[in-house]
Amino acid sequence: MQRSFIGIEIGGTKLQLVAGDADAQITARRRFTVDKAHGGAGIREQIAGALPELLKTTQPSAVGVGFGGPVDAATGQICCSHQIEGWSEFPIGEWLRGLTSLPVAVDNDANAAALGEAKRGAGLGRNPVFYVTLGSGVGGGLVVDGRIYHGAKPGEAEIGHVRLDRSGVIVEERCAGWAVDRKIRAACQLEPGSALARLTAGTQHGEARALAPALTQGDPLAQRILDEVADDLAFGLSHVTQLMHPEIIVIGGGLSLVGEPLRVAVANALTRYVMEAFAPGPQVVLAGLGEDAVPVGALILARTTVS
Repeated sequence: MQRSFIGIEIGGTKLQLVAGDADAQITARRRFTVDKAHGGAGIREQIAGALPELLKTTQPSAVGVGFGGPVDAATGQICCSHQIEGWSEFPIGEWLRGLTSLPVAVDNDANAAALGEAKRGAGLGRNPVFYVTLGSGVGGGLVVDGRIYHGAKPGEAEIGHVRLDRSGVIVEERCAGWAVDRKIRAACQLEPGSALARLTAGTQHGEARALAPALTQGDPLAQRILDEVADDLAFGLSHVTQLMHPEIIVIGGGLSLVGEPLRVAVANALTRYVMEAFAPGPQVVLAGLGEDAVPVGALILARTTVS
């Protein structure tokens, strides 16, 4: 009988528990919306409520977790969450072992997603693989020789906190979803007749979702904003390229849903910032697993605890 595993994605807006096989193929899923008001305790209640059925029906061998914030992968302890209160210093690995009586592996969600994309997604067969997620924040993960690179504690591949200039502006302040929303709001006030302004009229947040349809309409304002965001991201990724030389860079997260226009803009901009000796630089691709990148990575993490 083939082994089964459980993968858990804990984010600021979404909670997913999946079951999967040894090849990280998802066979069952439970998805929940996170209520920020209930904090970490509320998310733990959701996990504790969903686990018994999954344990009974799938009889897993181990559990893997991708958590939306810094963690100590060696101990399974959460450092903190920048989005949800009630997680600081919580021993989630120990807690889950108590609930399941199974081995548990815990890592940052961007690291888990990087592992998923490297092993089962757009980075399959490439090495090293660098993953950047553009969502409520900007996170990164580096997979070398099939393993997540952590560096010296508490080091991670924090591309979102790479500085873009000496004043302290970081990638996250220019390329996170909220930053792009803010940029669109400001631009649309100056150009109310643009297609982007019409598409975002009355929108309180999530304006970045209008980029793709505005680009389809050939809106110059949408193209200008996309080019500026892509240029900032490419500048940050040029440091990754110069230092780590990934064979491929995978772009994921909500902003990646802009699709091919974003990929092309980042790829083109990156060539301007990579030194000539390293030209043409890494291939830039869109994530292949979509919203399954973290849970698939978590399943792979789980499997490593028993292999």
